[in-house]
Amino acid sequence: METFQHDLTHLFEQLGLASDQQAIEHFLTSHCLVDGQSLVDAPFWNTAQRTFIHEALQEDADWAEQVDTLDALLRKS
Repeated sequence: METFQHDLTHLFEQLGLASDQQAIEHFLTSHCLVDGQSLVDAPFWNTAQRTFIHEALQEDADWAEQVDTLDALLRKS
């Protein structure tokens, strides 16, 4: 039985990013997606991060929900 939490903090860890609350908030205020831009195509990901995001969505993996959440958070109205 898997007991690993798939939350935003752990997603940031999986992406190799600082994952404390302040770092997440800074990332979210420093980055955004423009209209029509997919999360995976954002210019601020490195190759490994882009691959992880793509695979999480493509395979509807456990991370897909948090990847979708991150996508929504990066779309500023």
